Amino acid sequence: MITIDGRQVPLRGEATVLEVARREGIWIPTLCHHPGLAPYGACRLCLVEVKDGGKPGLAASCVLPATCGLVVETASPRVNQTRRILIQLLLAVVPDAPAIRELALQLGVSDSIFKAGSKTKSRCVLCGLCVRVCGEVGANAIGFAFRGPRRKVTPPFEKDAEKCLGCQACANICPTGEVKFTEQAGQIAGEPWQSRVDYAQCTSCGAPFAPAPFLAKLRERVGLEETGDLCPACRRRKLFEIVGA
Repeated sequence: MITIDGRQVPLRGEATVLEVARREGIWIPTLCHHPGLAPYGACRLCLVEVKDGGKPGLAASCVLPATCGLVVETASPRVNQTRRILIQLLLAVVPDAPAIRELALQLGVSDSIFKAGSKTKSRCVLCGLCVRVCGEVGANAIGFAFRGPRRKVTPPFEKDAEKCLGCQACANICPTGEVKFTEQAGQIAGEPWQSRVDYAQCTSCGAPFAPAPFLAKLRERVGLEETGDLCPACRRRKLFEIVGA
C-alpha cells in the first residue's frame, strides 16, 4: 500500500508515484512527462512532498519509485508554493505558449513576477521531449548542447539536422510550439534546426505523399507492405483491386 494525500491505495504494478496518482484520478501537473517516453524529471512541476517511507522532502513524482509504506502529499503548501514559482519562471520565458498558460491557470497563477532573462525569440523551455522522442524513433537528429544559461537543443555541431526523418514527432510533442514543420517545394522544412527533407513520390500517380527518410526508417524497423510506396489514394485503390479480385 502507498498513502497519497491521506488515502491508502494499493500498488498494481505501477513503477512511479505519478502513475499511481493518475490511476487514482489525482491531478499532478507535468510538462516534460509523456506516457510513451521514459521518465525524465526535468520540469519539476510534478513535485510531491514525501512525508514518510522515503527521503523526506520534495521529489519529482515521475521518477519517484512507488514503494510500499511511502507517504506523500501532492498539494501541500510547500508543493503548491514551489509549483507556482516554477510556472512563473516558465511564464517569463514563454508567456504566450498555450500549454504554459493552461498550466498557470490550473495552478492559480495569472502572471509572472520574474522578468524575461533572454532577448531571443525562442520558446524552448528545455523540457527534453523533442530530444527524447527523436531518439525513440531512431533518428537522434537533435540533442542538448552546452550548460547553464547557454543550454539549448540543437543538431550536432549546431549545423543543419541532416539525420532528420521528417516524421514531425518532435513538433507533435513540443508543448510550446517552438518546433514547426512546413511544406516547401517538394520538401518538408523543420524549424528551428534547419532540417530539409525530400518527400517520397507515389510510384503510381507521382504525387509527393510522405517524407522519404521516414519511409526508409519504417522499412528498416517494421517493414512495409507491397503498397508502401503508394500515396493514400492509390493505396486504397490498390487494396480495393486486391479485395475485388
